Amino acid sequence: MSDTAAKPEKIRCDACPVMCYIADGNSGACDRYANHGGELVRLDPLTVIESQIEDGKPVVACLTNGEDWDGSVVYSKNRFITAIGAGTTYPDYKPAPFIVSSEVDGVDIVTVVTEGIFSYCGAKIKIDTDRYLGPERNLVRVDNEAIGHVTTAEYGSQMLSLGGVHHLTAGSKKEGRVTCAALLALCNGKAVTLTIDDGAEVVVQANMPPIVNGVVEERMRVGCGSATVGMFASQWKGLVDEVVVVDDHITGVMSEHQAGKVIGWPESGIKIKGRRSTPGRYFQVANPGTGWGGTDLEDPLTILGDFNDKKASAGQSLLMVSTTGEHFAYYDLDEELKPVQKDMPEQLKPSIERIDENCEPALCSVVFMGGAGGSLRAGVTENPVKLTRSAQLALTNVTCGGAPSYRWPGGGITVMSDVSKMPENSFGYVPTPALVAPIEFTMSLEDYGALGGHMDHIIDLDEAIEANSGKQKDHILNGQRFVATHQSNPWPTDPGSGGKR
Repeated sequence: MSDTAAKPEKIRCDACPVMCYIADGNSGACDRYANHGGELVRLDPLTVIESQIEDGKPVVACLTNGEDWDGSVVYSKNRFITAIGAGTTYPDYKPAPFIVSSEVDGVDIVTVVTEGIFSYCGAKIKIDTDRYLGPERNLVRVDNEAIGHVTTAEYGSQMLSLGGVHHLTAGSKKEGRVTCAALLALCNGKAVTLTIDDGAEVVVQANMPPIVNGVVEERMRVGCGSATVGMFASQWKGLVDEVVVVDDHITGVMSEHQAGKVIGWPESGIKIKGRRSTPGRYFQVANPGTGWGGTDLEDPLTILGDFNDKKASAGQSLLMVSTTGEHFAYYDLDEELKPVQKDMPEQLKPSIERIDENCEPALCSVVFMGGAGGSLRAGVTENPVKLTRSAQLALTNVTCGGAPSYRWPGGGITVMSDVSKMPENSFGYVPTPALVAPIEFTMSLEDYGALGGHMDHIIDLDEAIEANSGKQKDHILNGQRFVATHQSNPWPTDPGSGGKR
């Protein structure tokens, strides 16, 4: 009779509330954990970021799973263990998977690493385009399921707010699943097709141009119509008698605008049908759309009334242009003071090109937003409110996959982080549904002790990397991967990153 007890055919994973029974050789519902020979294994490798080497070239990504350690000395200042692939604290009574110590510039530093299960999370999407995507507050859908809404537009960009606990948990099961899947794809840098009620279809992918109704957007606007008039007033003077910059928000008229007045631009007798705000600035010249300057205009002349015959004269020239330089047209007034389109004079073409040159490339930005709840904080300290206060006082630096985060003021730990600055495939999910996102808390050893941290679970950075495991051994790690930190990211333990030094 063997002294070795037979291992069960299935094991139960307790890394999330679903608590899957996993057969040998299979993974759980989240595809994050698997049963390998009766042992629970975290499938994604633990991700360690390394700083740029001295000549500015990025380090080469490598995977140590199944490889022998080459004996090289770990240089603590240049390596940082992220939470990607580390595992969670669920069911939250236990310390974080990795609580790692290192010395930086003579200061003892502690980084607490965990993958947080975020039911309270979402993504803020910035889409660089003048094109109208849909009315504010209208629903954004994937597969006909509501996953968010259109929010307030910002300068040259349309904004979406996606996810959140209500879409994840308060609707139907399908709504929650679709919302979670869309968030996971977006946060991992994949393309997602969104439809907006009474609006456009837009394909969104982090750090890629948006595709609006099948058209790839190339540039965001140089500014509103008023700003464009101001920026290029001196370059147009003497070349044309009037300039109108068409914009859905603020259409600019050169001869009336203060910029024109200051440089001595003569009146043209032009009449704009929109609502006049201040001299040379007009609101509501047309409805929002995908035409000129984010309006529904195909013919810009429709915003003009009759010219004042006491100020205008036959032969007077008029340039109409959009805020991106994508649309432009040149006119002369005939004997009846009606604009007649003509070929663009050569002397005006450089100014159109200059508008184009000053437009930023149109991109989509995806920012993860999540609230670190009490259960997650318990993996850091036995008294979670102390971590909250430490983060609010900037004694603790909060990162997501090593990328910097913005911490919202007020109560709790609510963070936002640019997913494009995080390592590839930083996010996972659990079918509750919720996103799994990496989060790291870095502070001085002294501060960690003061907030009631799990001091007996601290291991040295060298030991953590060499042994490939923390003191929480609920699962086996599937190796490590080393990746270069994003060039624009501050190093998580450097002065000014948020920790007290």
